[in-house]
Amino acid sequence: MQLSVLDQSVAIAGRAQGESIRESIEMAQFCETLGYHRFWVAEHHNHDTITGSAPEILMAAIAATTKRIRIGSAGVMLPHYSSLKVAEQFRVLDAIAPDRIDLGLGRAPGSDGRTAFALNPNAAEAASKFPEQVRDLLAWVNGDPLPAGHPFGVIRAFPSGDTSPVMWMLGTSDYGAQVAAHFGIPYCFAHFITQGRGCAQALDLYRQHFQPSARHLEPVASICVWALTADTEEEANYQFMSRARSRLARDRGVLQAIESPEFAAAQSYTAAEQSRIEGMREDAFVGTPQKVGEQLRQLAQQLGVDELVVLTWTHDIAARKRSYELLADEFKIGANAEGN
Repeated sequence: MQLSVLDQSVAIAGRAQGESIRESIEMAQFCETLGYHRFWVAEHHNHDTITGSAPEILMAAIAATTKRIRIGSAGVMLPHYSSLKVAEQFRVLDAIAPDRIDLGLGRAPGSDGRTAFALNPNAAEAASKFPEQVRDLLAWVNGDPLPAGHPFGVIRAFPSGDTSPVMWMLGTSDYGAQVAAHFGIPYCFAHFITQGRGCAQALDLYRQHFQPSARHLEPVASICVWALTADTEEEANYQFMSRARSRLARDRGVLQAIESPEFAAAQSYTAAEQSRIEGMREDAFVGTPQKVGEQLRQLAQQLGVDELVVLTWTHDIAARKRSYELLADEFKIGANAEGN
């Protein structure tokens, strides 16, 4: 089983947001020493909880300060951008870290409608042409020709090289699964967003309709889960309170920095809120590494995937590092780090 990481550069209450970006770089270096396979960073906009707004820039910093781990975007929200510009950015990243770059794509705005319009006034039209954008991006990233008669057929994305980024489709619906299958590229389902709803169906659809490509003769699928481990069940549930309180605030339409577990645990909650917290805890994978490891193995076997991407939020980076360290030990990924 391969384990990977999704990092969202989460804002922490009482600290400058720039620290969250720098912690993402530190976390990538740490996860590389543990043997994790990839380290993906997110793209969100106008979001008071998630500060990761420019994955391509953060990826460059990580690429320059790591040696083995794969580095990816999770993802680039393509309707905001020109396919050519994204191809150029990721070809530069591949030059910095050859054969270690993953270009994860998304169609969702990663923001509210007003922000999406500010990023690209034509974003709605671009979203309707998403497959064409993916087609062009795939050609420019790989150095392949565009379709005959394409108005930009003579344009190439530089720098050229012997390697190129691996394109992934990320999503939570059948649509992304179908696009990934059509172009013969890997697909990752964001299990943590839907709590697994629609995951098996999307993966089945992807595999059933997969069309082999020059790079991928067989389907390549993974899922991203939210998980938190600690040395004891009590400590894991305690650290989880930061995430739970953030989700309660989001339910009210409030996006805010992550508060400490001490603060979150000390608050008074209504019966409905307590029920909501318990429901969140049941949906997530929280507990000792043995408990969480067994749950993740069962899920991977059920869905037929051999790679799990793990997202973890904690107020304290030490608790987050410990969680990833315990999972790495549970899955014994460090022993195979060079093979990842």
